[in-house]
Amino acid sequence: MSVHVYEKLWMWGAGGLIVLFLAAIGITAVTQAVQPPSHIETINPATLMDHPEFGDPQVKVGEDGTVTASVVAEMFQFRPDPIEVPVNTPVVFRITSADVIHGFQIIGTNANAMAVPGYVSQFTMTFTKAGDYDIACNEYCGLMHHGMVGKITVTGGQQ
Repeated sequence: MSVHVYEKLWMWGAGGLIVLFLAAIGITAVTQAVQPPSHIETINPATLMDHPEFGDPQVKVGEDGTVTASVVAEMFQFRPDPIEVPVNTPVVFRITSADVIHGFQIIGTNANAMAVPGYVSQFTMTFTKAGDYDIACNEYCGLMHHGMVGKITVTGGQQ
């Protein structure tokens, strides 16, 4: 059986593209330090109530002025609720779940995280306007998922 010259060219061309794509992925992974996250903070959801940070979740202002909001998502609420934070101050949100996967979306902003049992999600957000912001669970978590909402109250100055 003979293979036509044009078919051979297409086969070699397709094989060359596959090698080129794999080489590009490999070179990028090695030279750009692309790798899976090496530091993932874990927590035992069974002993969450005894945890120093998440047993009594609250907003804390550090000595250096940093604001950290520890949040626990559980069926079908966020704790604490409402979350009170100052305006024009970076707020570090640290979120975990006590039971199932929940979402943590601050409506009207680009802040969106998942609360997964056994893991701590973290992001930083600065609110430039005082007022109330709604929090919605955007991961289906059970029959009352639609009622799982919370509130962030952004106050006019430092707490």
